Amino acid sequence: MSAGPFFPTPATLAFLVAAALAAPLSIAQTAPPAQKQAATKPSALQRITLSTGIKDGKMAFLDEKGQANPTLKAKVGDTIEITISSGEGAQHDIVIPELNVKSAQFDKSTGPAKVRFKVTRAGTFEYYCTISGHRQVGMEGKFEVAGGGASAVVAAAPRAAPPRHAIDYAETTPILGALPAVSVSRDPNAVPPSIGKRAAQTVKYRIETVELVGQLDDGTSFTYWTFGRKVPGPMLRVKAGDTVEFTLANAKNSKMIHSIDFHATTGPGGGAAFLQVPPGVEKTISFKALNPGLFVYHCATPSVPEHISAGMYGMILVEPDGGLPRVDKEFYVMQGDLYTKHKTGTKGHQPFDHEKLMAEVPDYYVFNGAVGALTKEHRMQAKVGETVRIYFGVGGPNKISSFHVIGEIFDRVYTEASTSAPRENVQTTVVPPGGAAIVEFKVDYPGKYVLVDHALSRAGKGLLGILEVVGPADAAVYRDHGDSPKDPSMAH
Repeated sequence: MSAGPFFPTPATLAFLVAAALAAPLSIAQTAPPAQKQAATKPSALQRITLSTGIKDGKMAFLDEKGQANPTLKAKVGDTIEITISSGEGAQHDIVIPELNVKSAQFDKSTGPAKVRFKVTRAGTFEYYCTISGHRQVGMEGKFEVAGGGASAVVAAAPRAAPPRHAIDYAETTPILGALPAVSVSRDPNAVPPSIGKRAAQTVKYRIETVELVGQLDDGTSFTYWTFGRKVPGPMLRVKAGDTVEFTLANAKNSKMIHSIDFHATTGPGGGAAFLQVPPGVEKTISFKALNPGLFVYHCATPSVPEHISAGMYGMILVEPDGGLPRVDKEFYVMQGDLYTKHKTGTKGHQPFDHEKLMAEVPDYYVFNGAVGALTKEHRMQAKVGETVRIYFGVGGPNKISSFHVIGEIFDRVYTEASTSAPRENVQTTVVPPGGAAIVEFKVDYPGKYVLVDHALSRAGKGLLGILEVVGPADAAVYRDHGDSPKDPSMAH
């Protein structure tokens, strides 16, 4: 069973590198004109060819021999022409900020990018990719420039100052208007039917990864990366002993590689070792569901926490023999933490902030992908006397949830993905990132019952849901004497 970030084996690395180097080059973009040549001595033209790919479990720039992040060398006065392509199909660029060098962004659809410049000073400079998170997961190297003479000593330039912390940087980042956005929030009622008793069989699933602009909050948009256009991804349901044949397709217009790690799988990377899927490609694996339980799945492509935070998580239920006990209502709820350039509630389009992600300082906490998903957009409803089961998981990527329903007590809790020996009469259950729990309770009184993480300040950052119970009131269960608070979110 696999969990957490994907660190592949040597055999897996060989597979990934081969895939990364497989994409052919295509016609380069038009390069800007070279700087004016010196009148006394023509400059040497040095052509450098690079591609991008995954090596040693990290994203990297690769030279023609497959070396990761090679040290590039030149002399003052040389003209450098860099041609760079996306070996795995995802979006990248290359910059050398101290020399004012920046390529256009490129991916599989654009073909290679080309940038030409004249080297005007000696030193050691850094080159890297500016796409969010890519530098942090390996896409950086050195560009060494010697003085004009053959015996010149390379003068080490002062190391570039680290970027300002994103919390400060956010104050100066322009705020764009909210982009046209669609709903990405998964309906909590979208639970596959119970399997119950049947013989083991092969179950086939196919999911497409889609990058799209979705509504994060009222007047606020965010670029989500999704399994099937919704957050969380679809709930999958099989039984112990089934063989799962799973296909992951990556939309043609994606800018990123995507993958999937099933915590229910026994095998390299939970499947992610073989399901690193470039844009416009699909791949298939099969695995046997050996262990019953409720398991998280998530993307495991670098930067893994960014892919998860952007919405790439979901759950698969592996039913035990005979299935789970019958209940009247089942709901599917997952919690995630998001990191944005601007503070909670800022209107407009919210860019992702990798620095806040690494500092674990979320701006939003959400149930089912967006603020208001379970309070405004989707209804969770039950009748007095019915039994309710919530399949609850934490995509994260970073924060533990103390899951609680205000005004209810969990009759049974199947903790840590287990479907055996539930605990009884539980007020709040702890669910870690990449973990899950199943809670069951009978609803005995009408009203609105609020779903929260009992780290309650998170409610102010979007983490609220409502279960509405309708039906007759029983004064023997609960009675309002006229001076009780009317706010259903008041904790008990």
